[in-house]
Amino acid sequence: MPASPTDSPPIGGTDPARDWPALFARRTAHGGDELTAILSLAASTDVITFSGGFPAPETFPVDVLQDLLPRLVKDDTATALQYSPTEGLPAAREAVSALLEQTQGPSVDPAAVLITSGGIEGLQLLARTMIDPGDRVIVEAPTYLGAIMAFAGFEAEVEGVPMDDDGLRVDALEAALARGRPPKLLYVIPDHQNPSGRSLADDRRRAVVDLCRRHGVLVVEDVAYRELGFDGTAATSLWSLGPDVVLQLGTFSKILMPGVRLGWAVGPAAVVGAMTAAKQNSDQCAGALGQVLMAEYLRGGHLATTLDVARPLYRSRAETMLAALEEHMPAGVTWTRPSGGFFVWLTAPEQIDARALLAPAGRLGVAYVPGAPFYTDLQGDNQFRLSFSRADEASIREGIRRLATLIRNEL
Repeated sequence: MPASPTDSPPIGGTDPARDWPALFARRTAHGGDELTAILSLAASTDVITFSGGFPAPETFPVDVLQDLLPRLVKDDTATALQYSPTEGLPAAREAVSALLEQTQGPSVDPAAVLITSGGIEGLQLLARTMIDPGDRVIVEAPTYLGAIMAFAGFEAEVEGVPMDDDGLRVDALEAALARGRPPKLLYVIPDHQNPSGRSLADDRRRAVVDLCRRHGVLVVEDVAYRELGFDGTAATSLWSLGPDVVLQLGTFSKILMPGVRLGWAVGPAAVVGAMTAAKQNSDQCAGALGQVLMAEYLRGGHLATTLDVARPLYRSRAETMLAALEEHMPAGVTWTRPSGGFFVWLTAPEQIDARALLAPAGRLGVAYVPGAPFYTDLQGDNQFRLSFSRADEASIREGIRRLATLIRNEL
């Protein structure tokens, strides 16, 4: 007899007779709980959120989009609403090639550009291409937790190398490269780093590239925040110093809008070619509508206008946060002073547990990301990542006052 409806668990419910997690792949142990929690606050209006690296909606080029979108849908229907080639539409690759030549110097053949569905897909494609279980990967300590997840998800041994106020320490990198099995990758965010806000000093950039070339290590340069220096300047990119040994991953999420998930990869031809092949088994192609929109946006010179709005806005919000920290935080608390990007990295005395304060902070209407997930080992318990990019200045001042009160009470 067929089972009655009462014998079956409800749709979306659990079946105690089946232990599905016991069948999960090992890599699911490296889950994305922290990223899920951050993104859940993307549309929040009842919390002062210093958690996600969310661009300010004020920077979104609404007027440009209102002009471009109807025209693209009407005049370029067969391209904009169709699948695209795996490597990206020719117009999109040409637009990225022109952007890189304009902002970083070296010219790159558009055929050497891979269009990705955001920076995180670039990391996933790279990990799928390069990482076998047990392979060694070096990252900054701390670093972007999405990168840690991407590499650990393919069962790499991810090792952090310490930073100081000038970014990744070259002496510590040299020591890491000299010991143990040779690593396959060094992942670095040289400009306004996520999560620390630090930038790699000019005199260290050539040294990093040369060291990795000597040791046969691929440098993975994430340039998500490169164009968001508060003064409009940018240091020499690692890719421009060593295109033979540097793979650059970029994203339009911070400088156009994250609603169009687009990024790029350029670097050694064999690596980019293998990533393109891997993409065929991922999403097959980035969205064509977003690609033609991005290409027209860049071709029309709109990026400069958007950045002219974004840079002073983020600078003002960063200065507001730094001033509020200076005013309210108790003695013993320190923080970084970014020259661009979205983040301030706060370090409290050792007895403070940032994870334990998440719930009390939530009850006060403040959200942040605790520091521990940005490390590959047992560090960061007393550290906080604070994003100033989305909150307005009044909210920043009030949110920092509340957080400082909470930390002071704990001390």
